[in-house]
Amino acid sequence: MNIPAGLESDIPDQSGTGGKPGLIVAVDGPSGAGKSSASRGAAIALGLKYLDTGSMYRALTWWLLERGVSVSDAAVVGGLAAEPVIEVGTDPRAPWVRVNGTDVSAAIRTREVTSAVSTVARVPRVRAHLIAQQRDIIAGASGIVAEGRDIGTVVAPDAQVKVFLTADSTARADRRAAETSWSATSTQVDQDRRDQLDAAQSAKADDAVEIDSTRLDLDQVIDIIVRLARDRVGVPRPCQQIP
Repeated sequence: MNIPAGLESDIPDQSGTGGKPGLIVAVDGPSGAGKSSASRGAAIALGLKYLDTGSMYRALTWWLLERGVSVSDAAVVGGLAAEPVIEVGTDPRAPWVRVNGTDVSAAIRTREVTSAVSTVARVPRVRAHLIAQQRDIIAGASGIVAEGRDIGTVVAPDAQVKVFLTADSTARADRRAAETSWSATSTQVDQDRRDQLDAAQSAKADDAVEIDSTRLDLDQVIDIIVRLARDRVGVPRPCQQIP
């Protein structure tokens, strides 16, 4: 991952006791907007921890599918939400995901999991359980970039920096297809379905800065997020947008 020139060297390390504690950068946005790559890059540049909240929902979904559980049965899914031990690594250079001690970092990225995760993530007991874990992880870090669907509105509404990263539908589908080697057409269909299912958890916080990454490369997006964090944009103007 390339960090924009000049960003990595002049920002103090905030991941240990020597940095300013408590900085939370919340990155929200739809699937395929580039949240994970941009958030990891910003975390590296800022010397912060990194949390991919979506990977936790994927991990639970993987575990349910492995056991043949029907993810459409909300009562059963909710009842099992707390059974597996889900752990995530917060090093942005090498994040990992484990379920009951087994590394599932690759397994949770399959199309089967991708197709089912939105259904699982909508279950109230699942959300309550995983959001509590996510808040604990954020509270335990001296500084963190957390990304997902509802970080700035639900998980960490007091985050000092909030970003809503988006892009037009075609660009998002093309990026996801390139990452997964799936066809752009089928990726677009899956993406549109997920956008509908995830709509309730995809609201933009009133005080978030919107970044449209359609015509931006990864380094440019990272640069914007890092500069917002460095300037301590705690309460940006509502509806502020960066093209």
